[in-house]
Amino acid sequence: MDAAFDPWSPAFVADPYPAYAELRARGRAHWYAPTRQWLIPHHEDVSALLRDRRLGRTYTHRFTHEEFGRQAPPAAHEPFHTLNDHGLLDLEAPDHTRIRRLVSKAFTPRTVERLEPTVRRLAAALVGGLVDRGGGDLLAEVAEPLPVAVIAEMLGIPDDDEERGRLRPWSADICGMFELNPSEETARRAVRASLEFSAYLRELIARRRKEPGDDLISGLVAVEELTEQEMVSTCVLLLNAGHEATVNTTVNGWWTLLRHPEQLAALRAEPEEMLSTAVEELLRYDTPLQMFERWVLDDIEIGGQVIPRGSEVALLFGSANRDPARFGATADALDLRRADNPHITFGAGIHYCLGAPLARLELTAVFAELLRRAPRLRAAAEPRWKPGYVIRGFHELLVEV
Repeated sequence: MDAAFDPWSPAFVADPYPAYAELRARGRAHWYAPTRQWLIPHHEDVSALLRDRRLGRTYTHRFTHEEFGRQAPPAAHEPFHTLNDHGLLDLEAPDHTRIRRLVSKAFTPRTVERLEPTVRRLAAALVGGLVDRGGGDLLAEVAEPLPVAVIAEMLGIPDDDEERGRLRPWSADICGMFELNPSEETARRAVRASLEFSAYLRELIARRRKEPGDDLISGLVAVEELTEQEMVSTCVLLLNAGHEATVNTTVNGWWTLLRHPEQLAALRAEPEEMLSTAVEELLRYDTPLQMFERWVLDDIEIGGQVIPRGSEVALLFGSANRDPARFGATADALDLRRADNPHITFGAGIHYCLGAPLARLELTAVFAELLRRAPRLRAAAEPRWKPGYVIRGFHELLVEV
């Protein structure tokens, strides 16, 4: 395989799209020895495999580690895996079906609709503060606080609870394990965060059992078929998944807009008409989750290549979202008016993102406020990419208004 695909290279992380084009041109499935994965770069294949029940986020519902040709995780990592393995993202039927159905009762469209005034109020306050200061770090001062505050509101974490400030660091440490070949230090931080976050949530659950409120944890407590571990894992997943997409789409999206001044000028001229398609296009153009991994539970064939049971496929969302076979000759262009936009940023199939409506609400609110309150927003410095590839974003984005 060509060395152009190199997820540990800063140059590749900064711009993986030429390497994706090369992968698509060379075929439909590519063995990548450093991570022992099959890379899948085409939109049609990625979309189909997300829905294919011969693949799974886990294999332990059907096989032991030994039967699947894999080693069990180290015992020292157990707290992370207990937390992760009981969440919707890493479960398969029948547990996934049961838990998603139960969680959906507490995470309804009405829940999201009820949050809209809160989301808009928080977005207005955060953007207003940035404008009053004449600028600052868009990531730390707007993009990060918004989704964390919204999730805290959903979970019923009081405003004055000092643990609110630990939600983002806990989430960041846990999400480090989703990168390729994580280090032992990454695992150690993830284990510590898993233990601390779980203990805090168990305390909250105990409080809600005694004094239910109008929040998501109270709603989950009322669903008697959920175990406490499933409740804890669900809440952690909502934080992790619920803010990574919003944070990185906000920051990566604004950096994209600032590098496409004609598109930004058009959006500023007609924000109400263009905002919904613009958000979808920014989600497609530079997706915050570049890769989604699945285990092969039964042999599959892609483009004449048999991929045997026990393999792992890496579905390249970033490549699929730029595939000319689906998005035409303008696949690599930013088009904020793009109407036909079947991007797969939120996944597909049974693991389609439960929080997609909330993410869209947050993104629409924060982009609307920035367009309205900071009509001359510009970059104050070239941002630096974090080293992570799977969840891809900046260290910071310094702006002036």
